[in-house]
Order: sequence, then structure tokens, then C-alpha cells
Amino acid sequence: MKALSQSRRHPLAALALLLLALLVTGGVYAFASTANEAKAQTTFSADDVEEGNKLFVANCASCHGLGASGSDAAPSLIGVGAASVDFQVGTGRMPMQMDGPQAPVKPVQFTDEQIQQMAAYVASLGAGPAIPGEEILDTSDADTSNGGELFRVNCAMCHNAAAAGGALTRGKYAPSIDGTSGKHIYEAMVTGPQNMPVFSDANITPEDKQDIIAFLDTINEQGSPGGAELGALGPVSEGLFIWVAGLGVVIAFTVWLTSRSS
Repeated sequence: MKALSQSRRHPLAALALLLLALLVTGGVYAFASTANEAKAQTTFSADDVEEGNKLFVANCASCHGLGASGSDAAPSLIGVGAASVDFQVGTGRMPMQMDGPQAPVKPVQFTDEQIQQMAAYVASLGAGPAIPGEEILDTSDADTSNGGELFRVNCAMCHNAAAAGGALTRGKYAPSIDGTSGKHIYEAMVTGPQNMPVFSDANITPEDKQDIIAFLDTINEQGSPGGAELGALGPVSEGLFIWVAGLGVVIAFTVWLTSRSS
């Protein structure tokens, strides 16, 4: 007992306890992160990786370099994960047609199978966000009101409160989310494409991501019950349009009355 008491008062005891606490906390966090990723993990075969490598060399290596290590023209893809490839190629942003501030949405150039194969190859280069599975994308029990609040707090300053998009600096912009699939919305949140920040599960939980997707689906389904959207730019821009249009009608009517009296 005397030896145990002395060991407790050892000068390094506090440091040992602190290290033990950090190890336990890190282990719990790693386990939770792995559990969330496991739900999203897509199983790729060796054939998928091999075919993806061929597609990558033929269509992507000229910019991203052999082995996806990056170049002066494009960044390294090591560690970006399968989700990043599925989003960028699945929305037509990649391959880019020309250099520019950012990659715009355009018609998809590859089949779903080819996109999966390229995602498999990039995923084999380093761990990263996986393509979300059906369980993660299930919004049947989602809370749209919570999703709306989260969207307004985290996304509306760039994408507009109606998800209609908006301008950023130096020719860049936050695109409209209208018509974007739930899978691509989720992938954008976990990969942070272009100017968008990464919203990991520590920032926004998978359940909250489902709520955001459900809210955006609700916006798309509702359309514009109040009439013309006018670009969904907000009350200031829409009010200015109404004032300009209204004044134009008044001026035109005044000119017409003047011409009649003369």
C-alpha cells in the first residue's frame, strides 16, 4: 500500500493520466468516425480499381498527373476519397472543358459504371470520404424544419436562402442546388468542392445532413406558389424589380396621356 501511495504521488503520474485520457478520447472518436464511414463505404473490386486506373490515365492524368499526385494544372487526388470523384465526375464538372475560376456543371461524360471505377481507383490511393449508401440518404424520417435552420445558418450566405446560388469573389460562384440529387448534396458537404468548406460529421452529423437534404427536396417540390420567382434573389432585389417595372408602367401611361391631350 505504501508503494502504491508513493507511485500515485510520482511527478509523472499526472502526465501519465493525461496521456491515457487523450488515448481513450482519440480511440472513441476514431471508432465513431469509422462506424459512420462504414455505413457509407462502397465495396470496390480489384477489377474496378484496374479499370478505373485505365480511365484515369486516359482522361485525368494529363492534369492530375500519373498516380494522381497532382501537377501545376490540378491538385493531388490522394486522400480525397471516392465521394469526391463521384461528385465531380457525376455532375459533369470533371473533366473540365477549359481553365476557369471553377468547374461548371455540364453534361456527364461517363457512365455510372465508369464513374464508380474511377472512384474505386482514387479511393485505393488513400482513405477519404466514401460514396454515401442508401441508408445514409434515407430522408423518410428527416426533420425538414431543422434542415431549413441548418441550411440558413451554414449554407444560405453563399447559396441563397432559396438555394438559388449566388456570386462570390474573382469570378467564382455558389451554384444553384435546384435539381441536385441527395447523393451529390451529401457528397458536396463531406468533400467541400471548390470554394465550399468541408462539413464533417463532427460539424454536421449524418442525421442533420439528412435533414438538410430533406429541406432542399421540399423547396424543389414546392416550386414558386406565390408566382414568378424573379431569380429567387431575395426581397430587396425583387422589390427593386417591382419598383422599376411599376415606375416604367406609370411613365409609359403618363406619356400616352400627354400624347392624347396634344
